Amino acid sequence: MHNVTDLPQPKTYGPLKNLPMIDKNKPVQSFMNLADELGPIYQFQFPGRTSTFVSSAQFAAEICDESRFDKKVSPPLQKVRAFSGDGLFTSETGEPNWKKAHNILLPGFSQQAMKSYHNKMVDVASQLVQKWARLNPNEAIDVPEDMTRLTLDTIGLCGFDYRFNSFYREQAHPFVEKMVRALDESMNQSQRLGLQEKLMVRSHRQYKEDIDYMFSLVDQLIAERKENGDQGEDDLLGHMLQGKDPETGEALDDENIRFQIITFLIAGHETTSGLLSFALYFLMKHPDILQKAYEEVDDVLGDQTPDYKQVKQLKYVKMILNESLRLWPTAPAFSVYAKHNTTLAGHYELEEGDAITLLLPQLHRDSEVWEDPETFKPERFEDPASIPEHSFKPFGNGQRACIGQQFALHEATLVLGMVLQHFQLEDHTDYQLDIKETLTLKPDGLTMRVSSRRDHQGSLAPVASPETEEKKEVRAIRKAIISEYCRRIVVSL
Repeated sequence: MHNVTDLPQPKTYGPLKNLPMIDKNKPVQSFMNLADELGPIYQFQFPGRTSTFVSSAQFAAEICDESRFDKKVSPPLQKVRAFSGDGLFTSETGEPNWKKAHNILLPGFSQQAMKSYHNKMVDVASQLVQKWARLNPNEAIDVPEDMTRLTLDTIGLCGFDYRFNSFYREQAHPFVEKMVRALDESMNQSQRLGLQEKLMVRSHRQYKEDIDYMFSLVDQLIAERKENGDQGEDDLLGHMLQGKDPETGEALDDENIRFQIITFLIAGHETTSGLLSFALYFLMKHPDILQKAYEEVDDVLGDQTPDYKQVKQLKYVKMILNESLRLWPTAPAFSVYAKHNTTLAGHYELEEGDAITLLLPQLHRDSEVWEDPETFKPERFEDPASIPEHSFKPFGNGQRACIGQQFALHEATLVLGMVLQHFQLEDHTDYQLDIKETLTLKPDGLTMRVSSRRDHQGSLAPVASPETEEKKEVRAIRKAIISEYCRRIVVSL
């Protein structure tokens, strides 16, 4: 038997412990590099706490056993609690509002609910398509920014019948600016030493102002709905105001509803916008896969505005999204703690309360499970049943998995389908992937150009297949024969 203190560990720097090994702007990628160097399990010492990182399917299967482990709200997430409180994402499983809210909100993510959200999703996706259709040919699109506008507007409209109207603003809605700044500050706070933190007076003042703004907007939204009564809105806010926990008969109080709304606005847009941005990046870099996606979209959607059933038929588009989530899961890690003394892999002793963090990008590259793991290959997801149970975890695990998983995938499939239906994509800068880390991952600085796939009569123009070497050779031979034929005619004249 080994204690976890026997685990591999990076270089230690006195009172700073292992912290200097981490790039503070790219912590997840630093932890990934350490996993490449130290193996699928290692220990990392922060000043004042120690964590164990795992990154293989073997260890993932163990820590996803809910009889032995439960979600731990990691230090960065504990900082986010300043504005998300005991919302679904940042509450401990044992807190009363987690189970209560989970029970009340489940119907809001049922298949029936998805059907009721579909037209609102189409409304926002159509605004994106219209914006891009009106661009001049040489204008570049800031992909993550437009995807953030889209996903924020979608969760606002479907969740709370509130329009942020991001596509009608030069700058992002003030809520986004304040939310992103508050998230950044939360991440920074979790990396600062005690004395440093005390000196950050200006940052703390800004942080409080940003949180007050978010609270004010959301409280106003709740008050207006209560004042106007239920107008038949079948949305998340309606479920929270009207719903009772079937187990306890209790409703959610206004403060918790505020925390849930902020949680959905963060989790519901940051992750999905990153997913769509990565998917577009991968499609531009893989013309053969892009071509297959065009063919499916043309076959399933044609010229129509997608209905709910058609989105379900975009199987290859969904495979592209899953493969994007495999390589770059936008929520890149989650932490658990041991519920009681136990062992990992029968070797490493853990004491009750010991924390373990699962690095999802590394898990999704485990060569024991994934053949040629760095290659983008959507066909891996042709048969979801063939994927080992604990090797793909982009939405977390078990009862603490993302409640909005179906919402996110339906929205992303619809949006990617509509983008491919309308536009050819151009990687005009030969973009090289650079990952930006906040609470989530996104491709930093990704831009592209688009051109319409419609001819002047408005119908879909087919996208030319990439020319194979064989086709090029045939074309060259045909050209040579025609040229020789013309030459002989001229000579005979």
